[in-house]
Amino acid sequence: TKLKVTMVAWDRYDATVITAVNNFLLKVWNSSTGQLLHSLSGHDDEVFVLEAHPFDQRIVLSAGHDGNIFVWDIDKGTKIRNYFNMIEGQGHGAVFDCKFSPDGQHFACTDSHGHLLLFGFGCNKYYEKIPDQMFFHTDYRPLIRDANNYVLDEQTQQAPHLMPPPFLVDVDGNPHPTRFQRLVPGRENCKDEQLIPQLGYVANGDGEVVEQVIGQQTNDQDESILDGMIRELQREQDLRLINEGETPPNPPLNRSHSVNGG
Repeated sequence: TKLKVTMVAWDRYDATVITAVNNFLLKVWNSSTGQLLHSLSGHDDEVFVLEAHPFDQRIVLSAGHDGNIFVWDIDKGTKIRNYFNMIEGQGHGAVFDCKFSPDGQHFACTDSHGHLLLFGFGCNKYYEKIPDQMFFHTDYRPLIRDANNYVLDEQTQQAPHLMPPPFLVDVDGNPHPTRFQRLVPGRENCKDEQLIPQLGYVANGDGEVVEQVIGQQTNDQDESILDGMIRELQREQDLRLINEGETPPNPPLNRSHSVNGG
């Protein structure tokens, strides 16, 4: 079988070059002489992630499609730590990317199941406020191309980067509470009522269709769209009663309506 290099990384001081090969071995080379220093074994599938420590030239991190994450000492050619990304009920998850934090005390990985894995020193209390499942409500919305071949959101006809900040939802599309919605850049200082993700679409003054929270849309009388819809439904019902020879209640002190639509 012809061997192929799947990934290359230099250490932070350019003294060594690390290569990943499709026979699942990592090789450490002297960058000046080309001498092979170490062959590192441990992976049993292809490796597409090699990440050098931000300041310690001895440390390199590797991760691959076998779900393994290794921390190596490339000076000694030894394994420091090994983590296996086992997902309950689904087998392992291939690791697609890893990055160190600037201080070198933590690293983060992403896998084929959409998980973000955080490793490091200390406790995880800081991260406990984050829901287990976080998606933007726009993540799986279809896109189209306009006459100039630019990408647009199909529903709003807007360029995705010009749309309002998205809402955070779980895997089923259910919105997270308002305290989590404020974690989205652009929604940090929103009022609670602006963070209720009941989305609607209206045309602005330039004729562009824009996305808005239904509770925040207003008509010409500064009345919310929802209130306007209820008022219009009430007016239509009262007119129908008058045409049928009945007198509508006057005034309604406590009236509720249930509107069913398909």
